[in-house]
Amino acid sequence: MSWFSGFKKKELESIDFSVLKTDIHSHLIPGIDDGAQNLEESLDLVCALQELGFSKIITTPHTMSDFYKNTPEIIISGRADVQNALDKLNIDLEFGAASEYYVDFDFQKKIEKKKFLTFGSKYLLIEFPFIDEPINIDETIFNLQLAGYNVVLAHPERYLYYGLQDYERLTNKGVLLQLNLLSITGYYSPEVKKQAEKLINADLVSFVGTDCHNMRHIENLKLCFTNPLWHKLSVSEKLLNKIL
Repeated sequence: MSWFSGFKKKELESIDFSVLKTDIHSHLIPGIDDGAQNLEESLDLVCALQELGFSKIITTPHTMSDFYKNTPEIIISGRADVQNALDKLNIDLEFGAASEYYVDFDFQKKIEKKKFLTFGSKYLLIEFPFIDEPINIDETIFNLQLAGYNVVLAHPERYLYYGLQDYERLTNKGVLLQLNLLSITGYYSPEVKKQAEKLINADLVSFVGTDCHNMRHIENLKLCFTNPLWHKLSVSEKLLNKIL
């Protein structure tokens, strides 16, 4: 037996998400996308996120032109339903809503209408296809910024067609990157975890989010607490979650 075999690797202390205060990416409004499907599920997930340390949630249901055809009115109404239920249960948590907008064939029309749901300082959460970068994305980003929005790209680590130079190109254009906490646990894939690690080590992450859809996500999020990548993120002065 090796002389070193008697030494166990020291476990990292557990750090919950209270250092963040705010979760800016989740799918908790019942029945309007692939997240919570009814009010009971919504409440269970909200309470579970509160137990993980969050004191404020900005939930972000999908808006897609050909699938989840959500409007600001639908989202605001759904948020109110959840908030009313939380109030009746005396659950002390700030519950807001924006949306996660898919950059698709109809996205330019949305820019022209200027009816986006944003959070904080006109932060607008967008997502790309997982197969390839959207056509004319530089022009799209420019038009959003010209309209006064601060662009936040959801889970960039999941776009495996990108490398570090691509992320740097986007951030140099003023795009803020929102990393999914599930990515650092390896939940999506080892490749996504590697991409997440590159972004963290390059200090390119401005927001983190749970992207919580269900209780399975909650169980995996707990694995973050002793994860060295989360520990590195938790002390980052760049994270904007803390000031929302």
